[in-house]
Amino acid sequence: MKTVFVCVLIVLFLSCEDRKKAPETTRETTEATTDTVNKASKKEKETASKTYPYITNDNVTDFLTAYGKDNPETKVTLKTDKGVIEVELYNDTPLHRANFIYLVKNGYLSTTVFHRVVPGFIIQGGNSDNWDTSKMRNKIGKYTIPAEIKYKNVRGALAAAKEYRKNPDDRSSSFEFYIVQGHNGAHHLDPNYTVFGKVTKGMEVVDTIAQLKTDTGDWPLHNIYIKATVEE
Repeated sequence: MKTVFVCVLIVLFLSCEDRKKAPETTRETTEATTDTVNKASKKEKETASKTYPYITNDNVTDFLTAYGKDNPETKVTLKTDKGVIEVELYNDTPLHRANFIYLVKNGYLSTTVFHRVVPGFIIQGGNSDNWDTSKMRNKIGKYTIPAEIKYKNVRGALAAAKEYRKNPDDRSSSFEFYIVQGHNGAHHLDPNYTVFGKVTKGMEVVDTIAQLKTDTGDWPLHNIYIKATVEE
């Protein structure tokens, strides 16, 4: 066990904001999990930093449109120590699909954890207290994604988190996502959040993660590292 003093995501129960506060309790982790599950390979990181531009709100649409044409995959596997979650991405939310594939292929998502869980609501991923995560964010860019709101927040929906305040256009977070766990969905989010995929296998894993004990910021006491891969 080790004590980690970091900034964690805290949001109101009825939102998926990208705001943070310091944790108040200890979270559990192991070196083995850190080394084998949450670490993207050095080669993946070097490739991403050398090949792609720094993304901003000015170039994000052009970049993701071009990247999406060259990377048409729609299936991603999220491996955790609680089991495997398989997701399918929607082609008619092309910017969000391309962004998610980009984050997987360049290794970013494999530095992250499910950092917020609310039973009966959602599990949220795409952030962590690892230095690798912060470094990769700085290399990838500072941007949000134009909204592509078409689908409902039903159980199993894969959607983009977002900053709630000062965001009248409902632009999505570039790095964080959530999966709807509640059996009745999370339909109060429908007008403001982009759903860009769905879980095709592993909702029992989502349910298990949603029941984990958390600190006061909804961050699980046991870190659930993500190893993300694109399926051909």
